[in-house]
Amino acid sequence: MTKWLFPALALSLMATGVFAQDARYQQYQNDDNNTHYGWADVLRVDPVYGVARTEVPRQECYDQQVVRQAPSQGSTASTILGAVVGGVLGSTVGKGDGRTAATVAGAVAGGAVGNSVSRSGGGEYESTETHCRQVSAVSEQRRIMGYDVEYRYRGEVYVSRLNYDPGERLRVRVSVSPAD
Repeated sequence: MTKWLFPALALSLMATGVFAQDARYQQYQNDDNNTHYGWADVLRVDPVYGVARTEVPRQECYDQQVVRQAPSQGSTASTILGAVVGGVLGSTVGKGDGRTAATVAGAVAGGAVGNSVSRSGGGEYESTETHCRQVSAVSEQRRIMGYDVEYRYRGEVYVSRLNYDPGERLRVRVSVSPAD
């Protein structure tokens, strides 16, 4: 019985190993376990520069000469004042019933003159107005856009562009697959 035990045991161990290898192979295929990490020595780091453009809105203002019409000084007040002055003058001219008619005529004429004076206003004058408008100024700045990194892993030299300066050592991901 021991004569058959040793070959049977060896056969079962081999079969288990084949199944284990097959299962491990399936696991590598599905889970990407053919990848591991290591450390590479950084040989050189060169910054890569670019121009970054930004639009900055700003307000641009300028002064401009304008001609204006002087505002009228209250036409109602001028008309009333003219009527009162005209009425007083008319009352001094006439006598008797003619005095009432002269007062009324003076008031009407004085009101018309006062209204006319108020409409003519104070004339034209020049002044300065400030006008503003929104404009965009383009600002250009030279910036580091990334880094060209030369590094050595297991005797081989590689170059990659990174968005950071890695320092003296760089962590690398190593993936192994069969070359068909």
